[in-house]
Amino acid sequence: MDETVTIQFDGGADPNPGPAAFGVVVLAEDGTPLITYGKFIGSATNNVAEYHGLIEGLKKAISLGAKKALVCGDSELVVKQMRGEYRVKNAGLKPLHAQARELAEQFASIKFQHKLRHHNAVADKLVRVARKKRGEVNDVDE
Repeated sequence: MDETVTIQFDGGADPNPGPAAFGVVVLAEDGTPLITYGKFIGSATNNVAEYHGLIEGLKKAISLGAKKALVCGDSELVVKQMRGEYRVKNAGLKPLHAQARELAEQFASIKFQHKLRHHNAVADKLVRVARKKRGEVNDVDE
């Protein structure tokens, strides 16, 4: 696949830490959704859930054969850690960050952007639906 895919990811716990889930949307260059996926991950922090969403989004894009990606998330911490602007201080996030870096290195071109929640609405809704269902979802209308 030669086009640039957009990976939108989100994660959340309510309360924090508490029941947590992530949501991922992979979009074609023209904005067509290729994958929508959310999953409950049990008890975790918001940041752990965000990293799980990022990792799953990267895996899904790789499975589609994507070589170029624009990755968008509303977690300033995760995006800036992936861009190397923030150090990863939390011991619990270090292995997740390492896994995400390893996956990101499989792309010929990858950029990380911080987007506010309203620009990431489908991924955010997938988080809420997956957390409520305590399972996996592929559609925000489930």
